[in-house]
Amino acid sequence: MNIKTALLNGVQTIEIARPEKKNALTMAMYEAMAQALRSAQADSAVRAVLITGQPGIFTSGNDLEDFMQRPPQGLDSPVFQFMQALLACDKPVVVAVTGAAIGIGTTMLLHCDLVYAADDARFAMPFTSLGLVAEFASSLLVPLYAGHVKAAEKLLLGDPFGAEEAQEMRLVNAILPASEVVNHARRVAERFTQLPPAAVRETKKLMRRAHAKLVQETIAVEGEIFGQRLRSPEAREAFQAFFEKRKPDFTKFQ
Repeated sequence: MNIKTALLNGVQTIEIARPEKKNALTMAMYEAMAQALRSAQADSAVRAVLITGQPGIFTSGNDLEDFMQRPPQGLDSPVFQFMQALLACDKPVVVAVTGAAIGIGTTMLLHCDLVYAADDARFAMPFTSLGLVAEFASSLLVPLYAGHVKAAEKLLLGDPFGAEEAQEMRLVNAILPASEVVNHARRVAERFTQLPPAAVRETKKLMRRAHAKLVQETIAVEGEIFGQRLRSPEAREAFQAFFEKRKPDFTKFQ
């Protein structure tokens, strides 16, 4: 039950519900989210999808222990199944972000349609600090949305940022008080029940058409390099330092 789903008033809610682990995502959770998205896509009663976390936490990204035990094995792994299911969903996807959205918690937003952030939301894409590279086409889309120099801060340095900066970077539609953001996002999602569904779907496809092939190519290239980096000495040092609760030492690497 770490991923909860419910259909209400034409809106399929996908709730990340593992607050005791800061909503860290396991491979089983990726599988559940992928299945929920595919089900929403196939169900004519669903007019929009709403993705939420828990009060004070959207997701802290990958559960590193689970991630190391079940690392991604090619583009058919659960994390890539989730990516493809989100890309394939031609119904509007609305997101309510509260608290931290780390790693894929930020990059998934690039593939959603309407994103509302709580004023306490915090974002980060700390891939390089783990010896890894950007994923989910973020190496393409973050520079495209925010510009190269801002993307360099967030993808090369891994600098965290708040809701206002996320809005400036065109990742977020609006910022609301934490107590209001989920209800606001739900009200927006429910607006699609009053609009002609086929027209909405076709418009979403048209909006994404120009970059669709390049996004898929980028995900594949990132995924290949990500897998290589996961086996690298730098990544081993980063993960070992995390589990040993110490600062990693990258000075020995060239």
